[in-house]
Amino acid sequence: MSEAQQPLRFDVVTLFPESFSAITDQGVTGRAFKRGLTQFHACNPRQFTQDRHQTVDDRPYGGGPGMVMMYEPMKQSIEFITDRVQKASPEVKPHVIYLSPQGQPLTQKRVEELAKLPQLTLVCGRYEGVDERFIERYVDEEIAIGDFVVSGGELPAMMLMDAVIRLLPGALGHQQSAEQDSFSDGLLDCPHYTRPEVVDGLPVPKVLLEGNHAKIDAWRTEQKVLRTQQRRSDLYQQWLERSKKSKD
Repeated sequence: MSEAQQPLRFDVVTLFPESFSAITDQGVTGRAFKRGLTQFHACNPRQFTQDRHQTVDDRPYGGGPGMVMMYEPMKQSIEFITDRVQKASPEVKPHVIYLSPQGQPLTQKRVEELAKLPQLTLVCGRYEGVDERFIERYVDEEIAIGDFVVSGGELPAMMLMDAVIRLLPGALGHQQSAEQDSFSDGLLDCPHYTRPEVVDGLPVPKVLLEGNHAKIDAWRTEQKVLRTQQRRSDLYQQWLERSKKSKD
């Protein structure tokens, strides 16, 4: 990492900090942490409780199933992170993201924007969620990874972290790997093949074997368009509209 490139800092509010070893210790992201391209700091709201059970949730007003994460431990978690971040980098204001099914869908475009920030605070809810007053006062944006519900925000937070970290310079062995990913240009990725040339009677497309890189690039672009049209008509229509505007 060059002297000018500062590591992207993740501060995560979670009841299960140990679960993040899956991303901090392994694979592409694990290597990025080892190389100092990014940093991880966990904050457990239980450390700000006063009772012997370290209670962080309570029954919802108005009744209903489940429990809600309480305002005060969450508030103190954010204030602790803000103090810790600004002691290290006084010019940095933490950007707080709450992982929630009610948030805006996470897109590659938003991932690219987040990768340019110096710090991200990720709030992992549990139970039925967190007190709405905490969201109103402390959360900058809510992000969803899909129209479905999981047991907590830890997995969505790790998915966001993975998507962001792979865009950091030096995280991947070849930077073009990130540039050619699905969604990088609004389209799905093209098919990929490796050796052997024929498996179970299925050959590699001839164009990929001829060494004509202009033809290969054209084939890959065509395949991306066709695949997007076939599998994600919504993305295809958006791509068509952008292409039309760029030509006007």
